[in-house]
Amino acid sequence: MRSPSDPPVREKARKPERPASREDRLKAALKANMARRKAQARARTAEDADGQTKDEE
Repeated sequence: MRSPSDPPVREKARKPERPASREDRLKAALKANMARRKAQARARTAEDADGQTKDEE
């Protein structure tokens, strides 16, 4: 049996959430930015392929 002063088992098992560090936030922002830039580059390449080429001018 537990003593009344012991915290419930649920509270022991739960890890305290620490706020994301600056480095983690910057890493996530950089990853999102790179993904966005790659998508933009792919879209531009697709537009160039669909549009006129230099030979058609």
